[in-house]
This record gives sequence, structure tokens and C-alpha cells, in this order.
Amino acid sequence: MKYTFILVFSFLFSFQLSAQKSSEQKPKLVVGIVVDQMRFDYLTRFWEHYSEDGFKRMIKDGYNFKNNHFNYVPTYTGPGHASVWTGTTPMNHGIIGNSWFNKFEDQFVYCAGNESVKPVGTTDDAGKMSPHRMKTTSVADENRLFTQMRGKTIGIGLKDRGAILPAGPTANAAYLFHGRDEGKWITSSFYMDELPQWVKDFNDSNQAESYFKTWNPLHDIKTYVESGQDINDFEGGFKGKATASFPYDLNELKDENGNYEIIKISPFGNDLTTDFALAAIEGEDLGQDQYTDFLTLSYSSTDYLGHNFGVNSKEVQDAYLRLDQNIAQVLQYLDEKVGEGNYTVFLTADHGAVDVPAYLQSVNIPGGYFNDVDFTEKLQNFVAEEFDEEGLIMNVSNGQVFFDYEKLNEAEVDAGTLEKTIVAYILKQEQIDRVITRSELTAGSFTTGIQSLLQNGFNQRRSGDVLFVLNPATITYSRTGSTHGSGLTYDTHAPLIFYGAGVKQGSTTQRSEIPDIAPTVSALLGIAFPNGTTGKPLFMMLDE
Repeated sequence: MKYTFILVFSFLFSFQLSAQKSSEQKPKLVVGIVVDQMRFDYLTRFWEHYSEDGFKRMIKDGYNFKNNHFNYVPTYTGPGHASVWTGTTPMNHGIIGNSWFNKFEDQFVYCAGNESVKPVGTTDDAGKMSPHRMKTTSVADENRLFTQMRGKTIGIGLKDRGAILPAGPTANAAYLFHGRDEGKWITSSFYMDELPQWVKDFNDSNQAESYFKTWNPLHDIKTYVESGQDINDFEGGFKGKATASFPYDLNELKDENGNYEIIKISPFGNDLTTDFALAAIEGEDLGQDQYTDFLTLSYSSTDYLGHNFGVNSKEVQDAYLRLDQNIAQVLQYLDEKVGEGNYTVFLTADHGAVDVPAYLQSVNIPGGYFNDVDFTEKLQNFVAEEFDEEGLIMNVSNGQVFFDYEKLNEAEVDAGTLEKTIVAYILKQEQIDRVITRSELTAGSFTTGIQSLLQNGFNQRRSGDVLFVLNPATITYSRTGSTHGSGLTYDTHAPLIFYGAGVKQGSTTQRSEIPDIAPTVSALLGIAFPNGTTGKPLFMMLDE
């Protein structure tokens, strides 16, 4: 009996210490950073150029998941941000693209677009945004519910979808940068009727205008040996400049490149995002009480630059060396404002990117370009001739074919027969790798291969009827610049680093997946998982 009492007492004492430790480690502020179009190898390739205070600080003192992947396609910005924060894939959260064809409305819809709300901070329609198309909660929403709405959530991103989807429907605010001729941070009436004073003050400070300056390499460009030649045939560049090469005088180029929009397509867009994020921490008193707050922070200039210059460009390398400084600035500010040990930061990406296929071809690696307009026309004509009926295909977009079921019924065409006919036709096209149908995706569960990724990205209500996959490094894009969207490792392999309160030091090459992030944060906070969670907490970082 005495032995039993000792065991029970020991267990209770151990449990109390564990609970106390958990309570002590619970952060006052969680900052989730999503870097748009960041490949994992940017960490390793540019490692020698990084400072000790940014990426290196997070990796050396935090936990680095070296084999972290998206487990679905398509790998785009909207689905990426939604998946990071909801702990699930487009199958459940419903954000199947940046835009997609809505077969019930016979029109394209934008993932964050909402005509029922009003812009705040501008009169432009750019403010007509909300997360209403996202079907599940984010971890930030669950924190709001857990704290009875006392814990704040602030979303920030140059792109509307990068600001809005992570913060979720219960957010106190989500701020996006409206460029063009205004250069302001704005929001929508979904969150508020008027900008807070600190945002007005920031906009009035002309901080955005201060970035109309010359972009030169941060270091001697000759030391950027990890990227290609500064002048080559694989980069886009800016209107008004003959070559895509340093230096770039943004003040001189702005009139031909969308005025304030050019800031986004430079590293200064990330500088501006950092400036605003620090102002938000101050203006909203984030991390200043006993209730955990969330800051969702999306860095998007890296994506604009990757699309313009390509992943092997010196411009992209310079952007990441500068982003390293942004990360260091955020961490230093958090140390001072919230207190070292009182906050948790995670950093990941919304997708990677492919090397410019034209460049790959130049070094004898397979790659190519797919003409989706030509493909759609030929497919429509083939189906019309094969079934002697026009309009059976409603739309072809995002690698999906949508049937018009009313026309099928009228023409007495069986959907299964149409599926098989289209599959056989598409597989004959040179640049096609795989084809899979709605029937296959809804009939069973795939656990490996591209079929599994397609299934995780397939929303039964919103997705199409036949899905097709292009050959590796084959894209629908211009011959300059990089893009993304596939289920191949150049698009799926993304960084994941945790740092701060509740995070032990270490690293792993065990596979982790993007939907694991949100339940890991939930476990760290001791709150409910997002309601559509399919990921699992990353125990190797959390368990003793």
C-alpha cells in the first residue's frame, strides 16, 4: 500500500512538473512566417552568405525539418498558405487554387475574393477580400476560440491571399499591400469599418515611397557563385531596362512598371513587409498579456522575383540574403518587445519552384513548355467530333477538365464513357505524364505516388472530372522566369524551422508534411487542432 502511494505521488508530482513546464513554455506570441516560393535548398545553397542572426540562428537554436514536403497538388500560393495554417489539404479546406472554375456559377472565382464586403483604406476593389471560401479553421482560429477571443490574430502579407487565408475568419485584422498609384496597407469590411490609427500613421509616413531607390547587390556580386550569370537568356526583367541585370533604379523604372507595384518585385517589398509587421506588433500590443497572440506573416517578394528572374538568378540569391536580414530584424525586435523565451516562430514556404525549363534544356536536362490554349481547343474539337455534340466540356483549367452535366444528360452521353474517351486522348499528347479521373479519385484511397497527391488536392465539390499531369519540368509559362504547381520535389520540398518557446534544439531527415505544422502548434499551445486537421504533431520536436 505504501509502495502504491509512493508511485501515485511520484506520478502526480511528475505530472505537476510537466504541466508547470508546459505552462512556462507556452508562448505569449506565435509568429508564423510563410516565404512565398522558397525552395528548401535556398537554405543550404546560400548558407555561407547568411548572417548568424537570421536563418542560422533559427536553425542552430531551433528545430530544422530537412525533409519537409507538400503532400498534394497543386502547389500554388492560396492552397499553400491555407494548408500551412489549417493542418489539412485542399481536399478538406477547399482552396484548390489561387483561382478556379466554379462549375455551379459557370465562372472563375478567386480564393480570397468577396464581392459582398467593402474595401477599407482604399476605394479600389483590391480590398474586396475575405477568407469566406476556406471551409475549415486555422490554428489561429482555434487559439481565438480557446482564449474566448482574448488572444489576437493579425495577418500581414503583400498578397491578399497570403494575409487573409492564414489568419482565418476570426482574425482581428488581415492587412495587404495595395500598390499601383497608392502604396498603402489596406483591409476589408470583413474585419473592420476603419483602419486603426497606427495603420493610418504608417501609411502617412511614406515608408513605401522610401523604397523607390536603387537595388544593388547586398555583397560583391562576384561572390554570388551559387547562382548563374547576371546577364542570360532566362530572365524577364523590367520594362524600360534593356537587360535583366544589376543595378535596378526603381525610381526611374516605376512609371513603366506599375508605380508602387515595382516594390513588390524587388527585395524592398520584404523590407516594407517587415517594417509593417514590427509596427503591427507595437500597434496591437501583441504578446503583452497572458493570452497567446498570433502574427501570420507572409513574405511575397521572393515569389514575384522567382517568377520574373528564375530560381538560378543572382536577383533571387540577393533577395534571400536580404530576407535573412529581415528575419534577423524580426527576431531581434521580438527579443526586445516580447522577451526572449516568450515567443515561438516557425518558418516555412507555400511552395517551391522549378528551374527555368529553357535553362534546363540548355544543359541537356528534359524540360519544356505546354500550350494550354492550343490543348484546350484541340480537346474541345475532339470531344465534339467524337460524340457529335458541342459543349460537353464546360472548362479546362488548372490541369482539370470540367464536364457540363446538363449537356451530358441532354445528349444522353454517359459520364464514365466521356471520362475514358478523354483519358485515352490526353495520354496521346506528347507532354502529358499522367491522367486520372474523378471516378478513380472518389472510388478509393491512394497512399503513395502522384495519385495520392492529386487525391489530397482534389475537393469533391469544387474540382474537375479529369485531371492531367505534365511531364517533369514542363510548365505553362513564358520562356523566362520560374513557376510552380506540380507534385515534383522542386515544388514540394519546402523548409520548416521552429524556434523559441517550447522548441528544443535539433534536426531530422524524417519526412514531415505541410499539414503537420498546424497540429504541432496546437499541441505546443495545448489547444484544439483545426477542425479539418489531417496532419500529425511533429513528436520528434515536442516529446521529451
